[in-house]
Amino acid sequence: MSHLSLTTWSLHRELGPLRWTYWDDIEKTQKTRIEQQPENTTLLGLPSILEKQGFKSLEVCHFHFQNTENEYLVELRNAFEKSGITFHCLLLDYGDISSPDDERRKSDIKYIKKWIDIAEKVGAKSIRVIAGEANPSDTAAFELSIDSFRQLLDYAEPKDVRVVTENFKSLTSTKENCEKLISSFNKKLGLTVDFGNFEQGVKFDSIEALVPLAESIHAKANYDIHGLIDKGELETSLQIVANSDYDGPITLVYDGPGNLWDGINKVREVAVIYCE
Repeated sequence: MSHLSLTTWSLHRELGPLRWTYWDDIEKTQKTRIEQQPENTTLLGLPSILEKQGFKSLEVCHFHFQNTENEYLVELRNAFEKSGITFHCLLLDYGDISSPDDERRKSDIKYIKKWIDIAEKVGAKSIRVIAGEANPSDTAAFELSIDSFRQLLDYAEPKDVRVVTENFKSLTSTKENCEKLISSFNKKLGLTVDFGNFEQGVKFDSIEALVPLAESIHAKANYDIHGLIDKGELETSLQIVANSDYDGPITLVYDGPGNLWDGINKVREVAVIYCE
């Protein structure tokens, strides 16, 4: 059976943001915190909160880390272990491994490897890497992405960190490219399926095609300007998942107006019947 999970993106306005500025020399990365974190909501405290609410796992955006010093990473790992919440995936939102600019691409691969190291230290099961920002019809960029993923998989495997990608950004905006990319590695590369990242006309067909390949489902609902979710559309998407053999996390995503926990709970009310 699937289980309830959450992404820290759903609490973005409370957790951060933690924004980082990077110079060309990744070895001398400069980090600047732009916005102070609210006193009552911290990443370190979140696993305990989620355990009390019946969640089983959490996916963490890389920009919600307070810092990347070893002491903090150990403390974060301990917070997960103490709560019993699984650190399912570290969501890395930076990097274009399909870039035709060799210097940019190599620099981004180097940067991603550093976050693979971080994923290992905090005990994350996997790290989500964006496949690329190139047009989905750009075959040369697609091949560059494959070559980049090959390097990242080789680097991550001995660290016991699984590399996954997502139907996120342009290159993997189509189900065909997602399928082709995953099949290129005989499923050694994982996939996250986000309901909210497909165009409406192809959404349900795309979800149905990709769920058999998925290791995480991001259950993002459409909502109006008042934060009222489209319950019917979300139920249709979740029923497609329920009709498959999928047994991973159903990760709730809410980034609409109003109180974030209220929005999360609206999505949860729909999703919970599809979980154990």
